[in-house]
Amino acid sequence: MANLTRLLLAVALAGWAQIGLAQQMGLPAAASKVVLIQQAREANAALMHHYLWNSRTEIIVKGEVKDIRIEQVSYGPTGQLQRQLLNDQPAAGDSSGPMLPLGFLIKKAIAEQEKQELQQFLTGLKGLLEQYTLPTAGKMLDFISSATPTMPDASGLVQLSGFNVVQPGDNLRMWINAWTRHETRMQVNTSFQGAAVQVNANFATLPQSGLNYVAFAEATVPAKQLSVQVQNYNYARLAY
Repeated sequence: MANLTRLLLAVALAGWAQIGLAQQMGLPAAASKVVLIQQAREANAALMHHYLWNSRTEIIVKGEVKDIRIEQVSYGPTGQLQRQLLNDQPAAGDSSGPMLPLGFLIKKAIAEQEKQELQQFLTGLKGLLEQYTLPTAGKMLDFISSATPTMPDASGLVQLSGFNVVQPGDNLRMWINAWTRHETRMQVNTSFQGAAVQVNANFATLPQSGLNYVAFAEATVPAKQLSVQVQNYNYARLAY
């Protein structure tokens, strides 16, 4: 699931100290936060278009790495995300030859069916997790209006925790740097097709430009002994 990084939040939440200014402007606190968040999102997204980077995805089933995919990622001239495959390691044991026993062919056929089922599951899971990016101002407003915030801790992090964000019984938590407005961590607990799903992501910020990005993310489905890990690295600024 190489596109997992698109499922994870790229939010730069405004510092709580700015609520007072927004209230002076006559805007509700929650709504004013959303305006600031949208502005921060747009600024970070525009900056991301000036970079290319590497993305490594591993699919692990029952403790065995089934696929490793390394891609170079960037945005095209019309703004579309484009990926160039640098390396793709197939599932372990997936080999063939000109003369194969019938038993091997049957086993391989079963493996192909399992592969297709896994792909369908991951595609459906991707669709669910995309909703936790809170892609619209309305979705963000709903979350912030009902989320429980904490005061900044010693390192300046604010935690937002919300329940029933996308579907009943789920939980979304964000850790935000109140000063830089950059997200440092996020966690999702939800379910898909009756199975519990957890997502954990850690963010990093480039010191030169302030670009905020998902450095490492993992989605796990314990009932299926399934884990998808994504690492983004080697960010390089383009000439234009």
